[in-house]
Amino acid sequence: MQKKNIFLSFYLTKAEALGLRWDDVDFENRIIHITHAAKYRPGTDDKAQWTITEPKTKAGIRDIPMIEQVYDALKAEYKAQQERGFPTPTISGMSGFIFVNEEGRLRSPEAINRAIDTITRWCNKEEEQKAQEESREPIIIPHFSCHVFRHTFCTRFCENETNIKVIQEIMGHANISITMDIYAKATEEKKKQALDDLSKNLKIF
Repeated sequence: MQKKNIFLSFYLTKAEALGLRWDDVDFENRIIHITHAAKYRPGTDDKAQWTITEPKTKAGIRDIPMIEQVYDALKAEYKAQQERGFPTPTISGMSGFIFVNEEGRLRSPEAINRAIDTITRWCNKEEEQKAQEESREPIIIPHFSCHVFRHTFCTRFCENETNIKVIQEIMGHANISITMDIYAKATEEKKKQALDDLSKNLKIF
């Protein structure tokens, strides 16, 4: 389950991914419809509870084509829920949520970050043991949150797409200056990489 949510963190916010329902997924056309978000916030009695809200801005309401990994992951999850029974939590009159825990409730906002921390610790431990065997310094993965996936995806997207409006609409950025800032940094890194690669291959007689 965490793997499916991490894939969606490539281009959705955490609240958008947690609020996703099967009705929002169009497998035939491979489109995800983003119209709302699920947030865990204090209620009238000061106890945290789930609420469904609209995205922070109008730009957040969008249709996103599914990349192959997301399509495969959601298909697998849909089949698994068909076999064990679809969960039935209802929040703000909505039901059919995709990302639920073993008790049939929406996963807490920090569930994915905890999963990332667990995976990171396991990978770092394995790397430290390998580095010790090879008498070298280990390459340690630093602590990070699931939002880093979204930022990294946007950076890689900027490196491979020149249409800024397409990037903005996919990411749901309200202000194109946000997209432009990431695009500028990504292309600057790409230029440096291109010149570094050239210098390695350039033969000077």
